[in-house]
Amino acid sequence: MALSPGTRLGVYEVTAKIGEGGMGQVWQATDTQLNRQVALKILPDAFAEDPDRLARFTREAQILASLKLNSHRRRLLCVLLITL
Repeated sequence: MALSPGTRLGVYEVTAKIGEGGMGQVWQATDTQLNRQVALKILPDAFAEDPDRLARFTREAQILASLKLNSHRRRLLCVLLITL
């Protein structure tokens, strides 16, 4: 599934591509239920089925959650794992 601005993934509406790297793509999206901006990390299928990669993602999310950031950056860094 190719993502583009306007794509809906459950309650999330994709608004812009933030970047792409070794662990997949990151998109900015709006959580339409909670009315907040989030980042969605889209993992390739092979990564989503690999326990080591999922553990790496979990560690990354825990580190981001522990950062002391202003409220705008904290909202955007609410990273959610999505596999397509």
